[in-house]
Amino acid sequence: MATAAAAAAVRICTLRTAMRRLWEDHVTWTRVFLISAIAGLPDQHAATARLLRNQVDIGDAVKKFYGNAAGDQLTSLLHDHIMLAAELVAALVNRTPIEQAMAKWFANADQIAAFLSRANPKHWPLAEMTKMMRSHLELTTKEALARLNQEWDADVAAYDEVHEQILKMADMLAFGIAEQFPTKL
Repeated sequence: MATAAAAAAVRICTLRTAMRRLWEDHVTWTRVFLISAIAGLPDQHAATARLLRNQVDIGDAVKKFYGNAAGDQLTSLLHDHIMLAAELVAALVNRTPIEQAMAKWFANADQIAAFLSRANPKHWPLAEMTKMMRSHLELTTKEALARLNQEWDADVAAYDEVHEQILKMADMLAFGIAEQFPTKL
């Protein structure tokens, strides 16, 4: 009996580690993209491509539990998440109004939250998922603005905040999957 419990604990830990890695990659490559896009660096295309690959990786990670269609839908929503973020960053860099870009980005975040909540309503309640997603966007915006305004200490602090927040979200997702699908781990 103890061996089965220990094996289950290892599988949950493995899932949690994998989920954290995916979402850490998300904020890391978002940061690389922000640095590149705001500074107009020549690596912007490469950074964007790597960030978009991370969205595919996240979608692929849930296929084992929710199926190919759900994984593909999540990938699509996350792809839109990145493209909308790029629109917002472009507006910030060009000093043009950002309200429309922000509204579209937050609407996409609400779609992601609703998608996840429908997949696992018991462990990912809509209000909690929406709060998580919106917090992620608010912190990422804070990071982008600090970098754009060359407030370097605030930029570093904002990245630390978004990193901590994404780990909490990754844990919520991992533990929700583990609770919903204990035999698929």
